[in-house]
Amino acid sequence: MLNSNKYKVLSLFSGGMGLDLGIEATGRFEIVACVEKIPTFCETIRLNKRRGRLSKTLKVIEADISQLSPEAILSSVGLRAEDIDVVIGGPPCQSFSTAGKRGATQDPRGTLVWDFLRFVEHIKPKYFLMENVRGLLSAALKHRPIADRPEKGGPPLLEDEMPGSVVRLFAKDLANFDTAGYHLDIYEVNSVNYGAPQIRERVLFIGNRYNIEVEFPAPTHGQTIRNEISGAQAGLFETPHLQPWRTLGDAISDLRETNPTVLDFSPRKKRFLEMIPPGSNWRSLPEELQKESMGKAWFAKGGRSGWWRRLTFDLPCPTLVTMPNHASTALCHPTETRALSIREYSRIQEFPDDWEFYGTVSEQYTQVGNAVPTRLGMVAGNVLADNLQKVADRELKATAVSSKEPRIVYLQSHVRTRQWFKNGKVIIWDNDEVNGGAAYGSPKTIKKVRGLR
Repeated sequence: MLNSNKYKVLSLFSGGMGLDLGIEATGRFEIVACVEKIPTFCETIRLNKRRGRLSKTLKVIEADISQLSPEAILSSVGLRAEDIDVVIGGPPCQSFSTAGKRGATQDPRGTLVWDFLRFVEHIKPKYFLMENVRGLLSAALKHRPIADRPEKGGPPLLEDEMPGSVVRLFAKDLANFDTAGYHLDIYEVNSVNYGAPQIRERVLFIGNRYNIEVEFPAPTHGQTIRNEISGAQAGLFETPHLQPWRTLGDAISDLRETNPTVLDFSPRKKRFLEMIPPGSNWRSLPEELQKESMGKAWFAKGGRSGWWRRLTFDLPCPTLVTMPNHASTALCHPTETRALSIREYSRIQEFPDDWEFYGTVSEQYTQVGNAVPTRLGMVAGNVLADNLQKVADRELKATAVSSKEPRIVYLQSHVRTRQWFKNGKVIIWDNDEVNGGAAYGSPKTIKKVRGLR
């Protein structure tokens, strides 16, 4: 039986359930149904439901959302559209990521982002939460090859080739629903600034039908260094009220695994990694081994900090990737020459310790690595619950939006790269010393509110 005292949530693109678990951890929501296309991910959800870690009434819908109607989902859970308070989800974002080869939507209303919008339009929840990568904010509806762009002598960009045209059209469609549209607030945040032990930049889209500007909380955590003489904590961000970042050691140093599940490095890779001290990378190898191990990448400029990277317990974990054993994005354990294990990944994403993952080792890494940090889900969930309470207390009614342009709020989401090498010397993080500049740089911008560029 559904809990009538909690806000009811429909989850789309549920994946590894990181966002869902964070939302439910607030104690103020109940996920009534989750939609996921990948069978292995659905088995993970079903497995944990059988173990009693999810609601017995949770409906798991294994389907391609592009082929699914909102009516079918509502019918399967025995609810009307007006019974759903919130729709959440993170449409797959590979085509928008700035980390890989960037694609274009070409037909945006055929993409999964617009499938999310289709469900919002039909169900008309009070609020929705959509998370994605930062690259979505600057994505264009149509891709112009670099060689054909104006700076290379090509004609001016058309409107749908302009950076940000995807989000501009998304916001316009939201505002133009037949009934009251949705006000859209977009927040650029980083999980490490809210107490997660991982540097992970995400973008949260929060929409509501009441023309309310939703406020996301300011960061609660920041980088600190210890004064070598007094032992007092000094804030690099000049905000002493912030709690110190949580570290990889906070997350996994007490974890003991007799037979860890690991997508491990090859013997060749381990030969190089064994020479790397905690908190360092390829810079700690002799130059001849750098060239041997990295090949042409050794001659490249920038973007190489992940090569032969051994982590340290004293800093937050870098952003988790789906394959931790790549030489160029290595996530090597601080004291053991192996990749981080599935359970360590799970701790870093802050899944419950008893949470189980189904599938091959590679499929498990994909589930955890692609998940939204549960911490962000919990923070966002409390924002949604507080706003829903405001709507109820004031007896607000849906109303037309005052602007079709989304409000984009940057909240110190970018963590500036730490130094690895300076003046011909390798900089190795050592928490017992002043670190010689190995600390992450202080942010240039704390908060910034803007529209689309």
